[in-house]
Amino acid sequence: MNKVISVIPLADYRLQLKFSTGEEAVFDMTPYLDKGVFTQLRDVTVFKQAYIAWDTVCWPNELDISPDTLFFKSQTIAVSGVV
Repeated sequence: MNKVISVIPLADYRLQLKFSTGEEAVFDMTPYLDKGVFTQLRDVTVFKQAYIAWDTVCWPNELDISPDTLFFKSQTIAVSGVV
């Protein structure tokens, strides 16, 4: 399993992530904001409360998302100094 070790909420409902593999990526939550429990994240103050628990991204009200979803559906970003 791909573990999330760091999260930074960005503008436009995106998450900057770092995984236990060392990879860094950006995940767009926009497509999920109209689905079930994720509608709570439309409130930007709730979205910005993202934190790491159980190796993934979580929010208040016991809301979380699969770390594999985050890993496989995010866009890798270049890390300076890494070739």
